[in-house]
Amino acid sequence: MKYLFILLSILFFLFSPVWGRAQVLSQTVRGTLTDSDSQLPLIGATLIIAGSNPLVGTTTDQNGTFRLTNIPTGRITLRVSYLGYESKAIPDIVVNSGKEVVLNLTLQESTEKLAEVVVKTHLETGKARNEMALISARSISSEETSRYAGGFNDPSLILSNFAGVANNPNGNNDIIVRGNSPKYVQWRLEGVQITNPNHFADQGAIGGGLSTLNNNILATSDFYTGAFAPEYGDVLSGVYDVKLRAGNNEKREAVLGVGILGTDLTVEGPFKKGYGGSYLVNYRYSTISLLTDLGLTGVKGSPKFQDAAFKILLPTKKAGAFSLFGLGGSSSAFLKEVKPEIAETPGDRSMLNGIREDLEKGSYLVNLGLTHTLPLTTSSYLHTTLSYSKEGIKDQVFESSIEKQYDGAGAYLNDSVLTTHPNYQSHLLKSTYRGGLTYHHKINARNTIQVGTQYTLVDYDYRQSHLREGSDHRVYVLDFQEKVGTIRSYISWKHRFNEAVTLVTGVQNMNVLLNHQSTLEPRVSLNWQLNPTNSFQVGYGKHSTMESAHNYFTQVESADGKLSEPNKNLGLLKAHHFVLGYEKRFTQSLVTKAEMYYQSLYQLPVENRANSTFATINEGPDFNYVGLVNKGTGKNYGIELTLERSFSHHYYFLLNGSLYSSTYRTLEGKTRNTPYNGHYLINLLAGKEFTNLGRKKNQVLAVNAKLFFSGGRNIIPLLRDAAGNLAVDPATNTFWDYEKAYETSLGDLAKLVLSVSYKWNKARTTNELFLNLDNVTNRQGKLTEYYDPSQPGSVGHTTQRGLVPNLMYRLYF
Repeated sequence: MKYLFILLSILFFLFSPVWGRAQVLSQTVRGTLTDSDSQLPLIGATLIIAGSNPLVGTTTDQNGTFRLTNIPTGRITLRVSYLGYESKAIPDIVVNSGKEVVLNLTLQESTEKLAEVVVKTHLETGKARNEMALISARSISSEETSRYAGGFNDPSLILSNFAGVANNPNGNNDIIVRGNSPKYVQWRLEGVQITNPNHFADQGAIGGGLSTLNNNILATSDFYTGAFAPEYGDVLSGVYDVKLRAGNNEKREAVLGVGILGTDLTVEGPFKKGYGGSYLVNYRYSTISLLTDLGLTGVKGSPKFQDAAFKILLPTKKAGAFSLFGLGGSSSAFLKEVKPEIAETPGDRSMLNGIREDLEKGSYLVNLGLTHTLPLTTSSYLHTTLSYSKEGIKDQVFESSIEKQYDGAGAYLNDSVLTTHPNYQSHLLKSTYRGGLTYHHKINARNTIQVGTQYTLVDYDYRQSHLREGSDHRVYVLDFQEKVGTIRSYISWKHRFNEAVTLVTGVQNMNVLLNHQSTLEPRVSLNWQLNPTNSFQVGYGKHSTMESAHNYFTQVESADGKLSEPNKNLGLLKAHHFVLGYEKRFTQSLVTKAEMYYQSLYQLPVENRANSTFATINEGPDFNYVGLVNKGTGKNYGIELTLERSFSHHYYFLLNGSLYSSTYRTLEGKTRNTPYNGHYLINLLAGKEFTNLGRKKNQVLAVNAKLFFSGGRNIIPLLRDAAGNLAVDPATNTFWDYEKAYETSLGDLAKLVLSVSYKWNKARTTNELFLNLDNVTNRQGKLTEYYDPSQPGSVGHTTQRGLVPNLMYRLYF
C-alpha cells in the first residue's frame, strides 16, 4: 500500500490549483492539406471552424499548409473545402492549452468538373484513411483510444469495442476477428509489417499482457476485418495498420505520464527553425509491480517491462521526404507456483501430483523502419520502405518435486521442496528483413493505380526441449536455424464511375521460396452512394498466409525413436472472403451500419491422423509436434450491426452486436466449433463530457462506460464417465476428452468498465487525471477447466480477469 500512498501524494501535489486571474485560454491549430491520391499539396483551400461567430477560418498556402491561431480550448469541428474537390468535416478535434494541434488532412478530387462546385460537407467519422479500402474497414483515432472505457490507452484493447472483434477475456491482448485465430492478425507500423507489439508475448507470439504502444504517439490508424484491399497479403484474419503522428515541427513540447501501469515521457519538436523536419520520442518504464504488490494481478512474481518508440521526419526540397521510425520493448517475469489459471505451461505437468512449477519468462522486440516518398510527376510518386524486425522469447519451466507437510492433527502446513530442476526450455528468436517499393499514379479524377512489390527474409533460430520422463535426457522437439524468403506483389486500381459509385479491384501474388508455394489472389470491392444518407458496399477477396514457422520444422519422433521433419512442404492456408455492407446516416453524427460476411477457409493444416481433432488454427501458447497435411476446412459467417453517435454536443454512444459462427473440420470429418466461436458479441459504450467547470471555467470532467456481453470460450473438457464424474488419470498424464473438443463453453461472459477523466487547462500547460476501472463488478466468469485435487470436485477453473484499476496523471507542456 505504501507505493499507492506515495503515488497519490505526488498526484495531489501536482493537482494543487494555482489561483490567478481568469483568462481566455487558447491554442494554435495548424497542419497540411493534400490530394488523397497524389499526395500533392492543395493551394488555396478553405478551412473554417464550424459554428464560430464571428467566422474563424483560413486558406492553405503554396505548400498546402494552414494555421488558425488563438483558438479557444475545447472541441472544434473543422470544415474543409476546395474547388473541384469533395468537401468534408473533421469533428471532435480537442484543443488543449498545453499542446498545439497539428493535422495532416486529405481531400478527394471530385469526378464532376464544374465551374463552381457546391458539395455538401461529409462528416469524417470512422472512415478508413486508405482510399483503396471500401469495406470492412474503419479508422481509429487517438482520441477514441483514450476516451473509450476499457482501452487502458492500449491500441490492442480498443479494437474489442467494435463489431465482430473480441479480446481474450483472461486479460491477454489477443485480437479475435470474426472467429479467426488471433495469430493470423497482421500488425503494421507506418504501413510496414512488424512483429507482435506486445509485452510478455507467449511462445506462439499470439498476444501478450500489454502493448508497447500508447496513445501519446498515435495518429489515426486503420483496422480491417475482411475482404482486404489488394495491397495486403500473407494474412487471413485482420490487419491493424498503426500510424505514428508527426512531431511538432515548430515548437518543442512534452507529455509526462505517471501511473500504476507505467511512467512515460514523450518529447517532440523541430530540428531547427524554418525546417519542416521534426522528431517524436516516447519512453515508458514499468510500474506494474504496484498492481502485483496490491494483489490485483493474481500472480506471485515480479513482472517488469520498458518500451520506447520514435518517429523522425526529414523532408527535402528535391529528394522527397524521408521518415525514420522505431518501436522496441522488453519484458520479464518470474512466476512462482504456476497453476493453469495463471499461465499455460507445456505438457500439463502442473496438474500432476507432487509437482510444482515456476515459470521464468523473458521477451523483447525491435522494429526499425525507413520510408522514402519521392514525387515523380504532378500526379505520381514512388514510396520505398526498408525495415528490420527482431523478436525473442525465452521461457523456462522449473519443476520441483514436493512433499506435503502436516501437523500432528493432520492439518496441512506447507509444501516441502525435495528437488528442483529446469524441465521445459524454449528459446525462440526471429529476425526479419523487408524491402518494398510502391508506385502510385493518379491518372485523373476517376482513376488511380498502385503497383507494389515486397521481399521478406526471415531468419529463425528456434530451440525447444524437455526432459524425457523419468530421466535426465533432454529431448529437442524444435531445433533449427533456417532462413525463409517470400516475395509479394500486387496491383490495385480505383475507378470512380461518378460521385456515387467507386470500384477498387486488383490482385495479390505471394511466393514462398522455402517450398515453392505460390498463390494468385483476386480482390474486388464496390461502394455505391445511393443518396447522401444511404450507401451499399460489396467485397470479395481471396487470401492466404503461411503457418507459424515451428510447424514447418517440427521434429516428430517415430515408434523406433527416429526423428523426422514431415511438414517441410506444408502449403499455404487459404480463404475466400465475401462481404455485403449497408450504411444509413440519420444525421451528421448518427449512423447505423450492417455487414454480413462469409469466409470459406481451406487447405488448413490438420494432424495427419484420422481421429485427431487438432488443427493449427486452434493452436494456442502450447505448441503441438505432429505431422500435418493441408486437408482441413473451416467456415466463418455472421452479421454485424452498429449504431454509432459520434462525439457531438458533449456526448456519444456506440452500440454494436454480432451473431456469428466459426467452425472447422479435420480428417475425422466432423464439424466442430473453433475455440473462438462465442456465437455472439454485444458492446454498449457511452460517454458524457461536462465542460466549463471550476471558477475559471477551464476544467472538463468526462465519464465513460462500457457494458460487454459474449458467449464463452469453447474448451476441451476434462475426462468424465457416463455419470459425470472425473475420469482423469494423473499417473499416465491423461486428462482431456478430445472426442468432445470445443463442443461447449463454461457459460456466457459479461463485464462492466467505467472510466473518469478530469482535465484542466492553464496558460501553458494542460493537466489530466485518468481513472479506469476494468470489470467494476469483479465478475469472474469461467473460461476453461483443469484438474486440481485441492479444489472442490478436483476441478479448477481459469476465469475472467477481475477488477483492475488504472490510475494515470498526465502533464502536457
